[in-house]
Amino acid sequence: GEPQLRAIKRRIIETECADLLEFIEVDRTLDAVIGLDEAKAWLREDARLLREGRTGSLPMGYLICGRIGTGKTFLATSWSGEIGIPCVVLKNFRDKWQGSTEGNLEKIFNVLHALGQVLVFVDEADQATGKRGNESSDGGLSGRVYAMLAKEMSDTRNRGKILWIFATSRPDLLEVDLKRPGRLDVHIPLFPPQEAGERRALLAGMARKMGLPLADADVPEIPDDLTVGGNELESVLVRARRAWDLEQGRGGARTLSQVVADTLKDFRPSAHVDHLAYMDLIAVKECTDERFLPTAWRGVSRDEVDRRIEDL
Repeated sequence: GEPQLRAIKRRIIETECADLLEFIEVDRTLDAVIGLDEAKAWLREDARLLREGRTGSLPMGYLICGRIGTGKTFLATSWSGEIGIPCVVLKNFRDKWQGSTEGNLEKIFNVLHALGQVLVFVDEADQATGKRGNESSDGGLSGRVYAMLAKEMSDTRNRGKILWIFATSRPDLLEVDLKRPGRLDVHIPLFPPQEAGERRALLAGMARKMGLPLADADVPEIPDDLTVGGNELESVLVRARRAWDLEQGRGGARTLSQVVADTLKDFRPSAHVDHLAYMDLIAVKECTDERFLPTAWRGVSRDEVDRRIEDL
């Protein structure tokens, strides 16, 4: 049966590539992802095509980009739970010995082919994938890593068999040839929630995830001038829980909802506003389909996006 087959595939990975690949299993689907409706709809359509064997319609790979804390890893791993094929994370395959890194990559590719169908997730992809023709400080290793990955990712015999998902907050540092159609065809940008309802829904979802006894109806509104992603909302809720727990020990009068609301008022988001704005802009620039963009960015020309990037 399917569970036995998955167990066999996991053993293959653990035996052959224990330090190079990590087999991950998740017990959730895209239903666990709050918001990002257009991205989820696209990925669900591709999941259906995969199940129906219509692999000629599938992209070779996906690039998920966006500022820190927008849920890139959560989206990718949730999709792996939806499509029901093995998902592996590419770990640190680089080695200090001459030729060992290339040998590690060859071993990884052989195992991926043996799995039949597999989703390969590469986090911090701008750092992992090397640079074209790099000869500077590593004796050309970075260039060889790039060349091997580029060749493997564009082999159309792998379409529908090896699905690549790269995630990065700095897609501008990823080699252009890796991002082109035929390798990473679909570029999905992620952003912090834009509308009040989206922000409140994300806060409610984070509270449920953390096990806070906060009913959805009691989730406070997030101030309009507070642009925050999932990681920052989690930080807000941890602080609120801390204050709540301290108050419970001395008979505090505030409700949990009031504690969260007061914590939101006092919260100061990241001071690196320009860096985060830059990550938003390059995510807009990389986007391959207008449907993935928030309403405010639809119809904005590439020239205008480039101008704003240049200003930063």
